[in-house]
Amino acid sequence: MKVSIIIPCFNESRTILKIIEAVRAKELPDDLGKDIIVVDDYSSDDTRSILNEMTWGNVSVYYHDRNKGKGAALRTGFEKATGDIVLIQDADLEYDPEEYTNLLSPILRNKADVVYGSRFLPSGAHRVLYFWHSLGNQLLTLISNIFTDLNLTDMETCYKVFRKDILDQITIEEDRFGFEPEITAKISKLKCRIYEVGISYYGRTYEEGKKIGWKDGMHAIWCILKYNLFR
Repeated sequence: MKVSIIIPCFNESRTILKIIEAVRAKELPDDLGKDIIVVDDYSSDDTRSILNEMTWGNVSVYYHDRNKGKGAALRTGFEKATGDIVLIQDADLEYDPEEYTNLLSPILRNKADVVYGSRFLPSGAHRVLYFWHSLGNQLLTLISNIFTDLNLTDMETCYKVFRKDILDQITIEEDRFGFEPEITAKISKLKCRIYEVGISYYGRTYEEGKKIGWKDGMHAIWCILKYNLFR
C-alpha cells in the first residue's frame, strides 16, 4: 500500500522546504510507501524558484498558471495521486507530520474510510492565538454538523485522510477554502466511516503568513448550505 501526501502551497517560501523535508523524513507505519505531490498555486514570492531547484526523487511538483485557490490545488493533487490512501498536508508548518501514524491508524485497522485530525480534541501542544478565529471554526463546524448530522469537532482542519476509492467518488468544485465544507457534505452523503483523532496545532499569526479570513468564513456558510440543501 502507498500514501499520497498532497501539499498545496501559495507564497510559502519560508516554510516549503522545511515541510517537504519533514514529510520525507517521517516513516509511515506498516511499511507503507509514500509519494509526495506539491501543487504550487502560482506563488508570487520565491516558492516557485525553490521548488524548481529541488532534486528529490519521490517529490512531484505541479504548477498552476494562475492563482486559483486551495481547493483547486487539492483538485490537481487528487488527480495526480496514485496511492491507496490520500492525506492532505498544509505547507505552513501549523500541522506536524509526526501525527501521520495516529491519522492513518483507523484506516489501516479497517475501522475508517475517512479520518479528520481535530485541533479541538485532547492531544499534544497547541499554540494560544486568536479567540474569535477559534470560535469561528467551532461555529462553522456546528452549522455543518446540523446539516450533515455528523458530530465532528473540527470541520475546518487541514488534516484530512481518505481511502482513495472514497475520494474517487467525489468531484471537488470549490476553488478556495470552501473545499472544507464541500468535502464534508459530500462524504456525509456517502455514508462512509468517519473518524476523528486529536492532533497538535502550531498556529501562526497573520504577520507570519496566515491567509484565511472572515470573508472565507462567510463563504464557508454559503458552501454548507449549497452542498447540503441544494444538491
